[in-house]
Amino acid sequence: MSAVTVPAEAPERRLYWAIADCLTVVRNELVHIARQPSMLAWQLGFPIVSVLLFVYVFGSAMDVGGSVDYKDYALPGMFAMTMAQGFMNTATIVAFTRQLGVMDRYRSMPMAPSAVVGGRGVADVLGASLDLAVLASIALVVGWRPPGGVPRILAAFALLLLLRFAMTWVGVYLGLLVPNAEAAGNLFAVALPFGIVSSVFTPPSMMPQWLGTVAMWNPVSSTANAIRDLFGEPAPHGGSWIETHALPMAMVWPLVITAIFLPLAVRRFQALGR
Repeated sequence: MSAVTVPAEAPERRLYWAIADCLTVVRNELVHIARQPSMLAWQLGFPIVSVLLFVYVFGSAMDVGGSVDYKDYALPGMFAMTMAQGFMNTATIVAFTRQLGVMDRYRSMPMAPSAVVGGRGVADVLGASLDLAVLASIALVVGWRPPGGVPRILAAFALLLLLRFAMTWVGVYLGLLVPNAEAAGNLFAVALPFGIVSSVFTPPSMMPQWLGTVAMWNPVSSTANAIRDLFGEPAPHGGSWIETHALPMAMVWPLVITAIFLPLAVRRFQALGR
């Protein structure tokens, strides 16, 4: 009796099913967000409170040098910080989903591992677009008026979403690594200095030298400085190489982060339950 050989599925069919699985995951994630408005409120609450705090409470006492208005300096930084710290939400959702057994359900189905992880990434970018829309609206309400043209402003928002897209993989990896959603909440202790020790609120040149060096090379600083330039509100800086090349580095850092954490996230998903 001769063995039956099952023909391998064509690459284009595998790609089709990977995309279809990815879209299914995206739809499930968006439905989950719609049914959990408290989670969305928490996700938007912190940056909105930060905008109001630094514009109306601290803004009048802050001086970043030159004739730069602190509101115009801090608001783009807050946009970048919000995108960078979004990995906490990703990690919490992934850990919670794993606790509910949804990940096990996905793994028991004939789905591409990259579709599950990729779906999470696409859903996060869509959520981040909503975050940015709300933040920009709040910024306009408090008087922020970027002088850059529309193409440059759109390029700035594209850079912000690129950073959020890269940080998604950090969140997915950590969410699969921690034991539960409560442990994922403790990542705030990591995310807070990651956002604060940067050029978000203060130029690194005004910090102690060792701390300023750390802040200059923080990926959040590159994105914040790049979008300030694109918005038409260039920030004063110390003239270091990393600061004068903020725009290319705002594209390089997300690519580096993605190259490291996307494979780690997929590998961690495949290793669940072993």
